[in-house]
Amino acid sequence: MIKQEQVMESLDTVLVPGVMRSLVRMNLVREVRIADHKVDVTLASAALSLENQEWLKDRTSDVIQKLEGVEEASVSFVDSKPKDINEIRHVIAIMSGKGGVGKSLVASLTAIALKRQGYEVGILDADITGPSIPKMFGINTRPSGSDSGILPVLSKSGIEVMSINLLLPSEDDAVIWRGPLIGKAITQFWEETLWGKLDYLVVDLPPGTADAPLTVMQTLPLTGIIIVFTPQALTTMVVRKAINMARQMGKPILGVVENMSYLYMPEIDRKIELFGKSRGEEMAKAARAPLLGQLPIDPELAKLCDEGNIERYDAEIIAKLGESLSQVTSAKATSGSDRHD
Repeated sequence: MIKQEQVMESLDTVLVPGVMRSLVRMNLVREVRIADHKVDVTLASAALSLENQEWLKDRTSDVIQKLEGVEEASVSFVDSKPKDINEIRHVIAIMSGKGGVGKSLVASLTAIALKRQGYEVGILDADITGPSIPKMFGINTRPSGSDSGILPVLSKSGIEVMSINLLLPSEDDAVIWRGPLIGKAITQFWEETLWGKLDYLVVDLPPGTADAPLTVMQTLPLTGIIIVFTPQALTTMVVRKAINMARQMGKPILGVVENMSYLYMPEIDRKIELFGKSRGEEMAKAARAPLLGQLPIDPELAKLCDEGNIERYDAEIIAKLGESLSQVTSAKATSGSDRHD
């Protein structure tokens, strides 16, 4: 007797062209019907070109017919949109009231830390006018898709990425848009990108408390926000505005991260606080949230970012960041206070 579990295991080996995640992980399997020795599979057509649909149809039929007891297999597609297909457990926004504090860096390291813990992770680069995520990950592949949606690009370690820079003719092209267009682009990235099944979607916000952060807080079902800051007094003053915005919008703050906290000098085994005394505990108290991590100024990390190899960065702080964040989100899930897509 053919079991549905066997069919799903087979479908999990079929990779979707352009994103290279399986039909199951992209949540494209809509229905599996088994009768006698025949298996009928219905797939969603979201973001799939006709060419990709034909390839997937043939490949799916082949793997199912190899199962013991299967004499006939049929594959069909049903019209669908990404927003109806996506299943995302946690949506986390990386925010600060000030530019230049390293939000994109923290967003990237957060995604990498969670991926190393075995989670399925994506990054939505919502910094439309100043996108930097693709550069740090060394991604320059143009996304594929269809009239119904767009497929994200997979990083070297398997993190899904969507950014306006991947759609521009050149990564140096400027996006000169007013607020409403920026908000619309963020909404489209959320609704029209086929993210599939993800444990975490990390959203890299632009600085400030204006249109883009407001769009994210009003449109996306945020699990919570991570606030990024540096030790300077001016920065912490401005970042408090982001904390107040999150509270006014009713969005929970999962924690705070202090970037450029110190410079470690191995020759003398000493940490030098270049930008002043750490304000980690102070900001955690102001945000009423835990201090998730204190990132050092690390020339090796800067080099890897410039080379597009941030995923090669291996430091103890990455593991601690991932553990702290997964604990916070797990606690929220247990308390029933988190939100799901």
